[in-house]
Amino acid sequence: MEFPDSDWMERYLGVDRKAAMDPAMLRLGPVTNLELFQYSAPDQRRGMPRNSDWGGHHLAFHVEDMDEAVAYLRAQSGVRILGEPQPLEAGSTRGDSWAYFLSPWGMQLELIRMPPGMSYERETTTRLYRPGGR
Repeated sequence: MEFPDSDWMERYLGVDRKAAMDPAMLRLGPVTNLELFQYSAPDQRRGMPRNSDWGGHHLAFHVEDMDEAVAYLRAQSGVRILGEPQPLEAGSTRGDSWAYFLSPWGMQLELIRMPPGMSYERETTTRLYRPGGR
């Protein structure tokens, strides 16, 4: 999407008026939609913020089988797994495991596996949302 003869991009999105974006929509299960935008702009900064930087962020994806998900990502060109999957042994999220990885363009992403019956559920009526009601 481009608006070359307008200030639309600057006015509504706060980016250079000559910026262009290419959107993609992902459907993740029955209830989650994710919008991704790839921008090009004359003043574009290409450095990806780390999680610890201002503006740093990441997306986390729930997986049923951490080993299978990590093996799949290892087989993808340009994807880099950061370390090994980490089990959480203590606290309210005991039983979870997670792994960070970098996309081919450098964005930090996370896989997380949260098994049924989280330990915090023994202390509250609050329950983790599970796709498909599992």
